[in-house]
Amino acid sequence: MEHQRIIITIGRQFGSGGRAIGQRLAKDLNIDYYDKELLAEAAKTSGLADEIFEQADERTSDKGLSYAFSVGFPYMGFYAPYPDILSNERLFLFQSNAIRNIANKGKSCVLVGRCADYVLRDNPDLLSFFIHNKPENRIRNIIALRQVNENEARELMKKNDKSRASYYKYYTDKEWGMSSSYHFSIDTSLLGIDNTVELIESIIDKRRTSTQ
Repeated sequence: MEHQRIIITIGRQFGSGGRAIGQRLAKDLNIDYYDKELLAEAAKTSGLADEIFEQADERTSDKGLSYAFSVGFPYMGFYAPYPDILSNERLFLFQSNAIRNIANKGKSCVLVGRCADYVLRDNPDLLSFFIHNKPENRIRNIIALRQVNENEARELMKKNDKSRASYYKYYTDKEWGMSSSYHFSIDTSLLGIDNTVELIESIIDKRRTSTQ
């Protein structure tokens, strides 16, 4: 019997292991995975260059967009005639449309970040998770992944968390990381990556059986 479709969204603290969890879930369940891939999808459907979405990725500041416009990234094969084409709100709309297009494909998938939980909040197949972890564990993870020292890792953690929180609040009017904003909030310091993946997979199984 074919499994019911599940759309899994993952919000995550920087260095918490959220990306690794999303990748593992996609591999174990043999479903599509979207993280940076969301930016490429948004670029493809909007006609804007990938770099524009990368500059604005999960940020509310328009500095990256101003830079992108100033150097003349192409729009639909031509150079953007109006700066508002590159506004944060317009890019968020393009990105949101890309997320909805992915959800409308009718396939199970994992979507990481980019307010996907909010964009798909009315989708009956949605299961949203927020992944967090103790600061000391996150700093250790960042040091290993980014090859930086402890002070640099701590600054990266603070900077990225602040950026993601502002981005989420700006576009959803909800609190990033607050348990009420998601179906499930999980502290990976309790179980580790492997057991957290198993926990989420058990939740998915129960969701599927409860709706059959």
